Amino acid sequence: MQVLPIDPLLPEIVASLRRAPNLVVEAPPGAGKTTRVPVALLEAGLADDAEIWVLEPRRLATRMAARYVAGERGEQLGETVGYQVRFEEVASARTRLRFLTEGVLTRKLLSDPQLSKVKIVVLDEFHERHLQADLCLALLRRLQLSARQDLRIIVMSATLDAGPIASFLGECPSLRSEGRRFDVQIEHLLRPDDRPLAIQVASAVRRLVDEGLDGDVLVFLPGAAEIRRAQEACAELAARAGLVVVPLHGELSPAEQDRAVRPATQRKIILSTNVAETSVTIEGVVAVIDSGLARVAGHTPWSGLPTLNVARISQASATQRAGRAGRVRPGRCLRLYTAQDLAARPARETPEVRRLDMAEPVLELHAAGVNDPRAFAWFEPPPAAALEAAEALLRRLGALDARGAVTELGQRMLRLPLHPRLARVVVEAEARGAAREGCLIAALISERDIRAGRVTFDGRERERTPAGPSGPSDLLDLLDLFRRAEQAGFAPDSLHALGLEPGAVRAVERARRQLERVCQLHGTEAVRDRGAPAGDQEKELLISILAGYPDRVARRRVTSGGADEKSAELALANGSAALLAPESVVRRAEFLVAVDAEQRRLTGGSRSAGRSEATVVRLASAIEPEWLLDLFAEAIRETTKTLWNAQAERVEVVERLMYDQIAIAESRAARASGPEVSALLAEAALAAGPQAFVAREVIDQFLARVSFVAQTLPHTGIRVLNEDDVRASLARLCEGRRSFAELRAAAGAGALLEELRRRLSPEEARLLAELAPERVRLPSGRQARVNYEEGKPPWVASRLQDFFGAREGPRIAAGRVPLVLRLLAPNQRPVQVTADLAGFWARVYPQVRRELSRRYPRHAWPEDPLAAAPPER
Repeated sequence: MQVLPIDPLLPEIVASLRRAPNLVVEAPPGAGKTTRVPVALLEAGLADDAEIWVLEPRRLATRMAARYVAGERGEQLGETVGYQVRFEEVASARTRLRFLTEGVLTRKLLSDPQLSKVKIVVLDEFHERHLQADLCLALLRRLQLSARQDLRIIVMSATLDAGPIASFLGECPSLRSEGRRFDVQIEHLLRPDDRPLAIQVASAVRRLVDEGLDGDVLVFLPGAAEIRRAQEACAELAARAGLVVVPLHGELSPAEQDRAVRPATQRKIILSTNVAETSVTIEGVVAVIDSGLARVAGHTPWSGLPTLNVARISQASATQRAGRAGRVRPGRCLRLYTAQDLAARPARETPEVRRLDMAEPVLELHAAGVNDPRAFAWFEPPPAAALEAAEALLRRLGALDARGAVTELGQRMLRLPLHPRLARVVVEAEARGAAREGCLIAALISERDIRAGRVTFDGRERERTPAGPSGPSDLLDLLDLFRRAEQAGFAPDSLHALGLEPGAVRAVERARRQLERVCQLHGTEAVRDRGAPAGDQEKELLISILAGYPDRVARRRVTSGGADEKSAELALANGSAALLAPESVVRRAEFLVAVDAEQRRLTGGSRSAGRSEATVVRLASAIEPEWLLDLFAEAIRETTKTLWNAQAERVEVVERLMYDQIAIAESRAARASGPEVSALLAEAALAAGPQAFVAREVIDQFLARVSFVAQTLPHTGIRVLNEDDVRASLARLCEGRRSFAELRAAAGAGALLEELRRRLSPEEARLLAELAPERVRLPSGRQARVNYEEGKPPWVASRLQDFFGAREGPRIAAGRVPLVLRLLAPNQRPVQVTADLAGFWARVYPQVRRELSRRYPRHAWPEDPLAAAPPER
């Protein structure tokens, strides 16, 4: 057996655990801690007859470590050494050393809160600070401080400061292995390289080959898609240089993973994701090519589901990667980024507990008896807002009751190793007789998008293709595609013909089968009719999808009409807005569930008013409003609001059935009354202005009358009315009315002027009528309207003949002010404007008489107008 750097420290590790229950082990990459420490504990008998569990951050690392240890012991997997990851277990009654992913432990604690069959738990690679690792550490410490004081906890890390962990574990001992790392020559780019990543990788491999490569090359890339592109870019070079190009990532089968890590007769180019940072040493690697990128776990704030987004790695991760080249001999590391770039990166990744959705761990905590996750003894507490959001979602999903206790529904959800949203979908589908399809729907959502050339769930941008015919759900569309692939036997050629990604399809198939096993769908129940769901079952699936996304209900506002509408604005239940993606098939449903969305830049015709970016829903599923009443009656409320209908120009009472911030039913009644109606009508009327209801000159005339009296006879003390009085009068006129039509009818009948008149006292109103009359009697006996204008003397207009026999015109203001006379010809045009009627008769009338008598001979034109009588009326 090969001697590893950790080996000299093993006796001290065993001795420490005999003295104290907890221990922190620091060891650099390649020291051998993953495979040697657990075996040393087992062989020392520290576990007695119980098991030793080793928690790993990734499924691939879990499988590889278990296979490696079993191989060194000359055993088959599943004997003394086994492993367990989500949906997969290789172990037996003889298994004593079990490697498992961190998330499995939290589920184990729910079924066996005492961990009765476990004596030692090793948390490996804790420096990666996965959310589940933090949760496991806290739960194990809680158990150790209560019912299992005999439980031993070991935390192993390569780059993390041991002090805080040792303090959390009761100031436990800490041991460090300096290890034996061979020198690694690290080279950075002198300047950034803008070429595609695959081309950069091929260039770096070519350089290593040209400079005498005598071993394997390990290339770190962000994900499977980048690995495939790099394979294509390196194929020709590898063929010429006698190299074998092999991928290494979590989507591969165990046999394909073994091919990457086991020694081979040919030199290998191993194209790997960051799983190779912390897995078992890959023998033969003499050079590392580091892209400096990784898919970092996150979650979409939209759905809470996990995402893997491309990001720059930390300095600690860069150190880990470089160390892979110096585990068995001196090596080289070519970094595809500059030294300045590295220096600007954070020292370590942000712990997941600070940035991931907390719904799943919070449900697990409640199930473990932690009623208040905020008071839980976390190694590092998550943000309070994240905990509150998680509990709110769980209550809405029905997993928690108002007191925080896990409901019966929540217990059924906990059976499934899924995000609570997806677990709720499956549980609802089970209850509706569509469990098998529910499992497939959950698998399609939780894994990568199976469609080639689409935007995938892990955030990768790809070419978007237009959607096919309109349909009820993008998820049912995906389900139908998967079934067609299944009917074709998942043959690669058939998958490509259907436009599907083989790796993603395989991942969905694995997840689907594993969920079916958990749901105990066996035999004919699990393999009955594989066609697309139809009729009632389609409805049940749509309802099940709604059950998992109750807070993502939306109502569609079509942006441009037509039966083949492909774009729409959505009003979301939380009060915000979004756009339905053009590639969605849900183009006709008024109500839908927005399952997944992303922020997109808007271009061309998709730009909304003034917006360059918007939330775009790319996975949607139609619903019927009555389903909300059935599933979430407690979230529905009735509202009655008095609203202004601008088109009908009236106040209406709108009764709505509200689900969060969207109306799922609405009725309007024109019959409305009361103070609220009057106030709303007044608001609209004042915005329109008084001139919308009565001619402005009528208002101005009245205001000028009042102003005339106040200025001409100030001793009267009459108050001057202004625009504020007009608006107040208009508002008063709105009382008891509900529409502009009623206002216009009232104002046209003089009601607005009457309201203005009421602004004066009774005495002021009497003085106004007496001193500034609306009409005066002319010498002919005819009544003429007096015209008042601000800044001008009052005047009347009438035919010249109405003034025959009079030496002066009418007077107002108690005889103090003569009216200006506009003397009109028979054609109603003024021939003179004067306040001196006697002067007009003497000086102007003779000439006017000569001209008008020729033009209007049928009218009377006496030589002496003072002696003539006015014409009879």
